Amino acid sequence: MNDEDARTRNPRKPWIVGVSGASGTPYAAAVVRGLLEAGEDVDLVVSRASRLTVLDETGHPFRDAHAAEDLGRWLAQGADGTDDTFDAEALGAARVRHWTPGDLAAGPSSGSYPAQGMLIVPASTACVAGVALGLSKDLLQRVASVTLKERRPLVVAVREAPLHRGTLQHLVELDEAGAVVVPASPAFYSGARTVQGLVDFVAGRVLDAAGVEHTLYRRWRGGVTPGR
Repeated sequence: MNDEDARTRNPRKPWIVGVSGASGTPYAAAVVRGLLEAGEDVDLVVSRASRLTVLDETGHPFRDAHAAEDLGRWLAQGADGTDDTFDAEALGAARVRHWTPGDLAAGPSSGSYPAQGMLIVPASTACVAGVALGLSKDLLQRVASVTLKERRPLVVAVREAPLHRGTLQHLVELDEAGAVVVPASPAFYSGARTVQGLVDFVAGRVLDAAGVEHTLYRRWRGGVTPGR
């Protein structure tokens, strides 16, 4: 069977990862790494607002014209700023397809585009409001609306504190529409000893909500707290 036949029989069906402008871009990198380690394909939508956050939190830009290069650098950096923590090429970063946030004609903007679901991580309150209201002002919000209407899994990792009444109402609306809301709240029972360990816990909970297997954190088994 040649490569074309293989693609026909096993069409690409990615998870779509949306990155909004909220603080917490290391969570997004950890989720993408987790998906690639699980053998999943990824479609990535990095909003315009998040470009500044990526630069601020990693020291590196994310540019549409250099997406592959910048993605590799982003995935290779740990949450503590240490480079070469991960081998992006070995992870399969080539399986990540990048879509520009202003391209409303992109493949994922249509319900006929094959996708497993969408993970928004981190999700800003503005992103939460836009998705809850169905604004579709950019590709990230449009894909989220498509995901909901097609009844595919949508996981929203909101990253903000405190939350006011309007955002809480929007989160309830998303829950009622079928989305899973996962606050970016690290837990400590898994025995994390580094910032990356706390980041991986949140990323793991996002993947749990999507039903993707991973080994990002130590699971609670009952009894004595792990590491005690």
